[in-house]
Amino acid sequence: MDQQTARTQAPRLAIPRWEFIAIAAALMALNALAIDVMLPGLQQIGASLGVEDENARQYVITAYITGFGLAQLVFGPVSDRFGRRLPLLIGLGVYVVAAFACVFAPGFGMLLLFRFIQGLGAASTRVISVSIVRDTFGGRAMAEVMSLVFMVFMIVPVVAPGVGQVVLLFFEWPAVFLFIGIVSLVFTVWTWLRLPETLKPEHRRAFTPASIVEGFKIVLSNRLSVCYTIAITGIIGALFGFINSAQQVYVGIYQVGTMFPVYFAAVAGLMALSSFLNSRLVGRFGMRRLAHSALVGFAVMTGAAFLLSLAGPVPFWLFLTLFALAMMQFSWIVSNFNALALEELGHVAGTASSAQGFIQTLGGGVLGAIIGQAFDGTVTPLSGGYFAAALLGLAAVLVAERGRLFQTVNQPV
Repeated sequence: MDQQTARTQAPRLAIPRWEFIAIAAALMALNALAIDVMLPGLQQIGASLGVEDENARQYVITAYITGFGLAQLVFGPVSDRFGRRLPLLIGLGVYVVAAFACVFAPGFGMLLLFRFIQGLGAASTRVISVSIVRDTFGGRAMAEVMSLVFMVFMIVPVVAPGVGQVVLLFFEWPAVFLFIGIVSLVFTVWTWLRLPETLKPEHRRAFTPASIVEGFKIVLSNRLSVCYTIAITGIIGALFGFINSAQQVYVGIYQVGTMFPVYFAAVAGLMALSSFLNSRLVGRFGMRRLAHSALVGFAVMTGAAFLLSLAGPVPFWLFLTLFALAMMQFSWIVSNFNALALEELGHVAGTASSAQGFIQTLGGGVLGAIIGQAFDGTVTPLSGGYFAAALLGLAAVLVAERGRLFQTVNQPV
């Protein structure tokens, strides 16, 4: 059976398809919101809380990502047992409370603690957003929906740094976290009122140590799941590396000043456009052809940027062009690779999303932290990190597909 062309819709949605996609995207966007809106305020946070080392200020992001990665191991099995709604709403509640707590953080250490807790709550949004999509769609239909979710999700990086910059023009940095808390509270209420339960009662799994171990064993013994998860981990690690050092690159190296949110938004906007194009093309060309071609393109662009950086300072226009082209490929890679990683695991979607999300987020966070901490006043560490991520992803995909790229159907597992 060609699983890529399978289109399952079980259970039938109780809300319009557009609203389902919008809620799933809003939930995932909370993660981008928690990071991107505060990027313009890192310098002010450091100055206010006595953090002189610019690289140390990146821990505000790293603490969140660490909590976000760890808690995904819990939310997957819990949502497979108790359904999607209740664990999701609990996680959202933790996220909202932690966001408001950041407003009153008395010191840098407490701010990092609150950010870690916020990440714990946010893990529910990542795991369960992917799970509800997999509960409802399969094959290319899932890839199409994930592309649309990712497109809406990318609107947040387009506007968030600009919003953060505007907030900081009138208020101090705690107001940024107040903004995050208010927006997340609105999304929580919307989810509580409108999102239906998508996990059928007969598909719920027992919440016992044996059942949990069995579920993770299923996920981690599936070649496609493991290899595509590793590939995504590398690509996301490169993205986290950019997020960690974005302000230092744009403002420190290229002296763009208050135009930083504009350039950040321009790249994110191209990623959103790319996601929309993927949603239109995936049904015609298939996930593998699009995603594998994008991965090769990503490797070419990042490799060129890395070689140029070794030769000397890279002009801003050239850096931005190569970086934007690479990030356009990113959208095609992540949405399709996520669908491929879950393609054969619909019966354990929550646990699968949990295990995959844990590896992607924590592994990507570690890689991103390494790239960010390697910042040396040039774009070489960032470009080199991106190129290394591309090579890691390409190697993992070759293993997943037994050395054959651009296929239109599954290979035997």
